[in-house]
Amino acid sequence: MASVRARPSSLALAAALYVLLLIAFWVAALHFNMPERIRGHMPSSFTAFSLILAPYWFFGFGLADELRRVLHNKWLRILLPGVLAIPYPIFSIPRGEFRAMYAALLVLIPVLAAALFEFLPQKGTPEGAKFCWQDLVVLSMFFLPVEFGLLRFAFPYSGLGALPKLILVDSALYSYLVIRNLDRVGYDFRFRFRDLAVGIRELLFYAPIAIGLGLSLHFLRPHRGLPSAPQALGALLITFFFVAIPEELFFRGALQNLLEARIGHRRAWIIASVIFGFSHFNKPLPFNWRYVIMGSIAGMFYGRAWRERRRLAASATTHTMVDVLWSLWFR
Repeated sequence: MASVRARPSSLALAAALYVLLLIAFWVAALHFNMPERIRGHMPSSFTAFSLILAPYWFFGFGLADELRRVLHNKWLRILLPGVLAIPYPIFSIPRGEFRAMYAALLVLIPVLAAALFEFLPQKGTPEGAKFCWQDLVVLSMFFLPVEFGLLRFAFPYSGLGALPKLILVDSALYSYLVIRNLDRVGYDFRFRFRDLAVGIRELLFYAPIAIGLGLSLHFLRPHRGLPSAPQALGALLITFFFVAIPEELFFRGALQNLLEARIGHRRAWIIASVIFGFSHFNKPLPFNWRYVIMGSIAGMFYGRAWRERRRLAASATTHTMVDVLWSLWFR
């Protein structure tokens, strides 16, 4: 299924956890001196962050099913995702930094994506689940602004660089889970022990290859030192929610998933992995070929983890642990 059916108890649990999550982020923001780093306006800034986080969080508890149940008018379905841009003026207007170009892009991208899928031929059929030109356009609209930092100055402060990406993640979730109703994406924050087990298994398979190849390519540079418990926990949580889940949603839940229906499992798996590797070519510029190779191979194991039971939590677990281990001991 595109998403697990929401139950009242599930959404109530999501709401309670969301409040606790906001409290934790507020405390963390104060701990890391965010009011000074963003030069004031903390209430409006945190309100914008909370509104961006809400769709991201609640879609993981079955919100898509509820929206499909109540949204009957096609024009409402198309125009509704424009509200995902609201956090931008809330953040920027009090600072005198509002730019109409960014506001327009943040409205047009989700609305255009919804429109392309609303009129998708054979929507809701097996044929309609295959990769098509609309997917190419929509995925490009979500991918290119992130890859090339086209929206980075919408929230131009240290620590807020992920916010434009999260707005696009919200848009992608709405487009694919509500409008396109794509099957077997696996976006679910109701974690299972099996997700962790599969994620760790793929990490153990990948680690010998990554370490051996990474050292030979001079991509990995081991260094000593143990992080503190808060540092390690913070790295795991931030990487999982703000790096691994968004990237796994794009490359596995959407791209590999759609390609499988069109060209089969093996070719879809390889193509999605290679594209994932090439998405790292500009880190840093001009062309980081070592990162492309390592990323492509890593993508193979992330793709295996996702396909095990069509769960993004599994592939994101592998992705998170690879990134955290690399950043703490091999970067």
